[in-house]
Amino acid sequence: MVLEDSLTLKFAALADPTRRAILLRLSRGEATVSELQAPFRISQPAISKHLKVLEGAGLIERGQAAQSRPRRLNHQALKETVEWFDHFRNLWNDSFDRLEALLEAPSEPSKD
Repeated sequence: MVLEDSLTLKFAALADPTRRAILLRLSRGEATVSELQAPFRISQPAISKHLKVLEGAGLIERGQAAQSRPRRLNHQALKETVEWFDHFRNLWNDSFDRLEALLEAPSEPSKD
């Protein structure tokens, strides 16, 4: 149940395109709030709200560098999400493999 709640928070955070763009930016390295705000036409309080959602979902962490608090990806949280998707990807791949084998098997002649 805890994993499901954690995934719910992560998927809710990932549902917003601005937050996905923030994660994409953070995949290149940590960044300050002003650096994260720069490509968007939104206010600093709005970007801070997005960051709070991402932090609440555990997808990003707050660092400490002198007076600034740069954000960075939480790779473990992203790994948990990817592992959840991998389970279903493997399920579908197995199903497709079985279907392919069935379609490639020689068919039995009909008894007409």
